[in-house]
Amino acid sequence: MFRGSHNLNLDAKGRIAIPARYRERLREMCEGELVVTFNPYDECLPIYPLSEWEECERKMEAVEDESEDFREMQRMLYYYTHDVEMDGSGRILVPQQLRELVSLEKSAVLIGHGKKFELWGEQRWLQHSQSGREKFAERMRTRSERMHLGFKL
Repeated sequence: MFRGSHNLNLDAKGRIAIPARYRERLREMCEGELVVTFNPYDECLPIYPLSEWEECERKMEAVEDESEDFREMQRMLYYYTHDVEMDGSGRILVPQQLRELVSLEKSAVLIGHGKKFELWGEQRWLQHSQSGREKFAERMRTRSERMHLGFKL
């Protein structure tokens, strides 16, 4: 499980360094093979270990929906999805197409989000987190009760 947040900088080639505390785990889990895609709702880039992404694909392929809407959603999802690999220094190249979609320039925030990460442009994250903090307590209360998370803040 990935938790916490990390402020990162993109280098001139568009690479980020995965925080050192996750590198060995990612090498063990997926040999450093990751998948980056686009989340149009939050305008961030989810980053999955390859094995987790493959599980997402299996679930999507199991859906019995031949509608045009579902096929188009799949098509667009795969269009925005890229395989990346950590180099020897723990860096991954964030594809230019995805950087442009989320206005990811120099400063970024990497959020541990359970079985995946989310990569945000710093300014977008600041906007999102400010509005999110205002609703956090209520969301936590209602969601934790419904999902029986077993803890309260």
